[in-house]
Amino acid sequence: MQEHKIVSKEEWLQSRKEHLAKEKEFTRMRDELSKNRRELPWVKVEQDYVFEGPTGKENLSILFGECSQLIVFHFMFGTDWKEGCPSCSFWADNVDGIDVHLNHRDIKLVAVSKAPLPSLESYQRRMGWQFKWVSSFENCFNHDFQVSFTPEEIEKGEVIYNYGVNKFPREELPGFSVFYKDGNGDIFHTYSCYSRGLDMLNGAYHFMDIAPKGRDEAELDYGMAWLRRHDQYDDE
Repeated sequence: MQEHKIVSKEEWLQSRKEHLAKEKEFTRMRDELSKNRRELPWVKVEQDYVFEGPTGKENLSILFGECSQLIVFHFMFGTDWKEGCPSCSFWADNVDGIDVHLNHRDIKLVAVSKAPLPSLESYQRRMGWQFKWVSSFENCFNHDFQVSFTPEEIEKGEVIYNYGVNKFPREELPGFSVFYKDGNGDIFHTYSCYSRGLDMLNGAYHFMDIAPKGRDEAELDYGMAWLRRHDQYDDE
């Protein structure tokens, strides 16, 4: 870490107040952006997706539980993978245990992956997570919401991800999608986010952002080169 400027408490306080004004401006902008997000138009979901869950077959409607709002964590876990994606596992560490709080705001959180259910359950036991996780192995849910891609798309070298054509030669990518179910049981897709849009859903990154070194990723070969699954750091 480079040498940092050291000042008196009074000078520090003045700088901190100036930065606080910028933080407040950002908070107001974020509140306005969140309001705009909630005002986006919706799309009715016509497909009756059926997933494999811990208690058997469950369609999209059942995933809501008693809630009218559903947030789906598109967890990268390919059909023949031995373990889940490290970065998605990082996000999972940040969402596990918040279900009870979300439920009290009429929100259900569920992870969905392409891998068969036994693979998900084995990995979930290993990682110690408690959130609900279902398999979309037998449906096109992941592809329809642009987080899983066909061999033909991968061979072509171009896939639709984050609302544009991208050159990601991978079968799986991460995301979150949000749905609403009305009193008639009709389901609507209200929002999806991908790529850097996922940052706001990772509390650990926000803790890093207020620390002196920040995320400390600038000198790495790629941004998350430091990351390991939480049970693998001691392996090095």
